[in-house]
Amino acid sequence: MSNLEICEVGKRYQGDVWGVSDLSLEIGTGVLGLLGPNGAGKSTLMRILATVTKPTTGFVKWEGVDIATSPNPLRKVLGYLPQDFGIYPNLNALEFLSYLATARGLSGRSAGRRIDKLLELVNLSDARKRPLGSLSGGMKQRVGIAQALLNDPRLLIVDEPTAGLDPEERVRFRSLLAELAADRIVILSSHIVSDVEAAATSIAVIKKGHLRFKGVAEDLLRTVEGKVWEMVIPSTDLAIAKQKFVLSGTVRTSEGVRIRLVADEQPTHAARTRTPTLEDAYLHLLTDRRNEDG
Repeated sequence: MSNLEICEVGKRYQGDVWGVSDLSLEIGTGVLGLLGPNGAGKSTLMRILATVTKPTTGFVKWEGVDIATSPNPLRKVLGYLPQDFGIYPNLNALEFLSYLATARGLSGRSAGRRIDKLLELVNLSDARKRPLGSLSGGMKQRVGIAQALLNDPRLLIVDEPTAGLDPEERVRFRSLLAELAADRIVILSSHIVSDVEAAATSIAVIKKGHLRFKGVAEDLLRTVEGKVWEMVIPSTDLAIAKQKFVLSGTVRTSEGVRIRLVADEQPTHAARTRTPTLEDAYLHLLTDRRNEDG
């Protein structure tokens, strides 16, 4: 079985700014959902794991080999879809994927079969000869997903992969990730809880470059057991409620605004407890200052 070990990894940028700091994880087969708000350090970590940049401190090992000193063993079995995936606008999907297949050492006939299969997988068979520059954002993203799968990778890293996808495409892609993870490591980096909840077998949460949680969804949900409340307030009180509480949902009703919030204690006598969702637990973790450094 494949194994990826991240040990006390840190990445420092100019001005003594740390993208990630003292981060350790051990990742095995399955889908790891890497959650965190924008700017949390997810993309920095993804670039380190994809051997695009080297860590300032710590190390990453693939199958026991340090990827900073010996990156090729990992690169041969790596599929990577970065957040800022770029394309050649004048090439069509078939030409683009054929070019990348050649660059990655895939032979002509087997590459052709692989590309046909991938275009069907990402629902682009009918658009294979359209220039990439004419495709919608979601279609371009699907081309990016296809290129990440060209070499049938043992480690697949996808950074904010559902950006630009419509709801039906999002469901399709999440199902695809779950299928792919049966015999490989998939790392899904996202700030969207529903994407991670639908596809991940384990979850890691990053906040300000630090690892705040690693485990299964049930473990994260248990952290807010008995702390999720619902109540109806006048719409004129909504602004005050947003300042006072961590709100995970609001619904307008004829009686006022039904708010869902996370709090250690019952906020008012009218509030009633509710079954926690992953969104509730995630927001609580991000706003809980007790796990801040310093």
